[in-house]
Amino acid sequence: MRLKSSLIMASMATLLSGAAFAEEMTFGYIPNNMAFPYNVALVDGFSKRAAEKGVKVVVLDSRMSMEAQANQIDDLLLQKVNAIGFMPNDSVAVMSLVDKVVEAGVPIVATAVSVGDPAANPLDYVYPGLNALVTTNDVEAGRVAGRLAVDLLPKDRKVKIGVVEGAPGFAVVKQRQDGFEEVLKEAGIDYEIVSSQPSDWTAESGEAICQNMLTATPDIDLIHSHADPMSVGCARALDAVGSKAFLVDSGGGSSLGMALVAAGESEGSACNAPFLLGELSFDVLYEAVTDPANAKKGQYISPEMVAVVPGNTNGCAPW
Repeated sequence: MRLKSSLIMASMATLLSGAAFAEEMTFGYIPNNMAFPYNVALVDGFSKRAAEKGVKVVVLDSRMSMEAQANQIDDLLLQKVNAIGFMPNDSVAVMSLVDKVVEAGVPIVATAVSVGDPAANPLDYVYPGLNALVTTNDVEAGRVAGRLAVDLLPKDRKVKIGVVEGAPGFAVVKQRQDGFEEVLKEAGIDYEIVSSQPSDWTAESGEAICQNMLTATPDIDLIHSHADPMSVGCARALDAVGSKAFLVDSGGGSSLGMALVAAGESEGSACNAPFLLGELSFDVLYEAVTDPANAKKGQYISPEMVAVVPGNTNGCAPW
């Protein structure tokens, strides 16, 4: 009986100490701009999982500023957080930030945006020292949009395509466009990119870019947007001039974007799942802190990509 009581007490002590450890843990997370619904959903996923584990989260909004993001990394290290997750503002510029965190012995995960030169590295490249890159397979996202385009475009002539890019410095810009054009070429589509302009990931920039495209090339056949917010603005521009151009999107899944598809104002998009990415990012960091002996480094984690089309969301959860 005495032995049994001792074992019970020991088990309770272990559980209590584990709970206390979780209470004392603080993770930092730096999105690139909380003005974007995508980033809000990502942080929500991260924070939800943290709450389930009793971990405090410090969220610092870098607002697309590399200077702010660098200062925030320093701030989190000074606060001695247990782990850091972040969305890189510039894939190349953040390499030195990752090096600094790794040197401090703090686990770090990059979410949604890769670290390192996307022109020089393969899609699944994980920068040395990162515990993981948790991201959409953005080449596959481009392929999803490309397959939608192939089904829509005429095959008996050269077609004119416009591109509303993401913001400069993001690896996803090249990756999504590469996947999109890969599918067009495989399908034998004769096409010309008549315009390709960078946005700032907002509906306003998408609308302005598409207005310019439609003014310069009124007979444009299709516009490929790199994300839902720009599609929303672009749809307004298309509607304003009564254009028959098709609109497809390789960065979809938002409630506004899915409403656009449901209304027939967009022909479809590739489902992005930022809430899930946030959850998965937290899981990697939590394992790295609580079970460092077995935690993996250099993981490439990417959920399956599906298409959102009129009448069928394929299980895409809106954000």
